[in-house]
Amino acid sequence: MSEKIDWANLSFGYMPTDYNVRCYFRNGAWGEIEVSSSESINIHMAATCLHYGQEAFEGLKAYRCPDGKIRIFRPEANAERLQSTCRGILMPELPTEKFVEMVKKVVKLNERFIPPYESGASLYIRPLLIGTGAQVGVRPANEFLFVIFVTPVGPYFKGGFQANPYVVIRDYDRSAPLGTGVYKVGGNYAASLLANKKAHDLGYSCEFYLDAKEKKYIDEAGAANFFGIKNNTYVTPLSTSILPSITNMSLMTLAEELGMKVERRQIPIEELETFEEAGACGTAAVISPIGRIDDLDTKKSYVFVKEGEQPGGWSKKLYDSLRDIQYGRAADKHNWVTVMD
Repeated sequence: MSEKIDWANLSFGYMPTDYNVRCYFRNGAWGEIEVSSSESINIHMAATCLHYGQEAFEGLKAYRCPDGKIRIFRPEANAERLQSTCRGILMPELPTEKFVEMVKKVVKLNERFIPPYESGASLYIRPLLIGTGAQVGVRPANEFLFVIFVTPVGPYFKGGFQANPYVVIRDYDRSAPLGTGVYKVGGNYAASLLANKKAHDLGYSCEFYLDAKEKKYIDEAGAANFFGIKNNTYVTPLSTSILPSITNMSLMTLAEELGMKVERRQIPIEELETFEEAGACGTAAVISPIGRIDDLDTKKSYVFVKEGEQPGGWSKKLYDSLRDIQYGRAADKHNWVTVMD
């Protein structure tokens, strides 16, 4: 099958692969790693994941590199973020070593689905942890299933590294300041579906969220972290309701290495006028430059990339720097990359 895949025209969607890996938590302990070729999971109809949203997921990628090796970007950081989510919604933490072992195993088992280097595509890795124990009362499950599947994907946005238009949405909140926004749980994404549809219906690539409490400060750019650049400074929101993006953390480190200052703080929406560049960052797109942000309520438009122009230089430099590490084209000074045997 992999021989017939049109690697250069892959969408960011699901494609069946050969195997997934699984591990069950029962009787207070994690079991052995299992390999499955089934795309289905058999769970009780009263499982807590179905009724009370007790589930979490992660997203990371593996790359086929020009030196012929396969690299996985920062799996330990994903393991740690999943552990944080587990503490937040009362699920058993999967040890980092087991998480990384399962990631490497599922990548190796599906090696023929890793897109060739020249294609610009990658292998998306989706770890999923769900409460499978049956409960009718609102309580944590006593049994859980951790599963990782993979699928080859193309760029998240069809145009690749091109500027996209965003629209400010005030009618909906993706998460509350002291809610589950800092955890990677499905409920946050369910809460974003309506706002995302509204943005698309209005002709925009994505919705743009302000803080849920006061509607004064920038929160997130769709399901991705926001950053703005001005005066040689990389500025990104500090908020109790947004997910700590591993991509954003990496970009902050690289920005400092490139000679920029880094600020994590509240960003009033009016400050958008002062940014020279802006972008959304996350695993799927790495960096998606923002061309403009329209605030239909105030009838203001914040433009960062004019029609027909290329995204800003700092965004491209950060994008290239991170991609070079992911693909083994640059030194991995921070030990971010796991190189497959």
